[in-house]
Amino acid sequence: MPLSDDSPPVDAPLATAPLVNDEAFKADAHARYAELRTHGPVQRVRQPNGLDLFLILDHDLARAALMHPDLRKDPEIARAALDAAGVTSYQGRGQGLGANMLMADPPDHSRLRGPVARTFTPRRVEALRSRVQEITDVLIDAIEAKAAAGEPVDLVEDFTAPLPVMVICELLGVPIDRRDDFRRWTLAAVAGSSSMPSPAQREGAEALNRYFAELLAEKSKDPSGEDLLCALIRLSREEEGSLSDEELLGTAVILLIAGHETTVNLLGNAMAALLDQPGQAALLRDRPELLPGAVEEFLRFDAPVEQTPLRFAAEDVELGGVVIPQGTPVVVSLAAVGRDPGTGSGGDRLDVTRADVKHLSFGHGIHYCVGAPLARLEAVVALGTLLRRLPRLAPAVPYTELRWTERGIMHGPIALPALIEGAEAAAETGKSAAKA
Repeated sequence: MPLSDDSPPVDAPLATAPLVNDEAFKADAHARYAELRTHGPVQRVRQPNGLDLFLILDHDLARAALMHPDLRKDPEIARAALDAAGVTSYQGRGQGLGANMLMADPPDHSRLRGPVARTFTPRRVEALRSRVQEITDVLIDAIEAKAAAGEPVDLVEDFTAPLPVMVICELLGVPIDRRDDFRRWTLAAVAGSSSMPSPAQREGAEALNRYFAELLAEKSKDPSGEDLLCALIRLSREEEGSLSDEELLGTAVILLIAGHETTVNLLGNAMAALLDQPGQAALLRDRPELLPGAVEEFLRFDAPVEQTPLRFAAEDVELGGVVIPQGTPVVVSLAAVGRDPGTGSGGDRLDVTRADVKHLSFGHGIHYCVGAPLARLEAVVALGTLLRRLPRLAPAVPYTELRWTERGIMHGPIALPALIEGAEAAAETGKSAAKA
């Protein structure tokens, strides 16, 4: 659908800001981003709550924006714009989402990220490999049993959602028996606008806040455990100027959210694409050595985080010939960046053999995702095992009929109905043999 009746020059924002991030846009996001890009790589758009912002669609400009010292996280920079749009609240301190490295600018950012980087080490991540494999196999056993019993299989409910939350609980030292609560609270916390939390968002964030406040208080009595939260508590006590109690709480909450929700969508998007393109799945079954590179291609092809959280122009910022005025919100579309034809990385074509994959799906610069190694490990183990153990996995509905996240900055399938061809027949054959 046309975004405006008059096509402005390609290097200028649209005169009338198109609406983004409503359900219609989210349902057809890649096509909408591609159309926006025809008007230029930086566009002024409007969120459903009325907030105008600049959207960056170009890979190289996105890299520049994510490192630009005058594009910051402090919402007070854009207070006038937020107030004009009726945005009376922002994800800030006191909600468990603001006192953390994701929402911080230098110099606070380095202080908040440092303890996490020192405890969330490659060695700690690699030590989880066997546990990731074990969880993966248990979940696939359950999928096989459901299929054999003739029960419907939903790869989101049965695999891509439970696996990352179980892994992050293991890492943080959080009881896995609360994983359904964490999933529900997290979905609520990330489901709305990044600029104006809805009541449901607040409830989800507050529930996470309450739980982690109690858990951290308990762990603080004896922080000798090997989990990441105990390590952070010890570090905060040992280092002067380290994390305050509020910042430790915010860090715990953001680690749980970012540590599993992005991987849920990475796995869901990858499996949706592989079910839709069985030839690509067959390549990975035959050549499992392709899996690490294929994970990068999945991140490019369908970014699990569709858009970055808001940044704000502290001064006039020029990008791609467009001046972003001081006090204006800015967002990078990681989904659009991954399919930017200017990168030569394949656009809308998925290729798990691609060697030179360019994406920014883990961010860039100081806010590069500290959990990227864990997400990559989970994806390689989970996708490789699923393809190997369930070679007759097939979609139960066409790709075009899948429903995707309808709100927020995340992107992934809400459900992924699947079939294991021949499972019921094999089960019946087994029963007959047993009776005989």
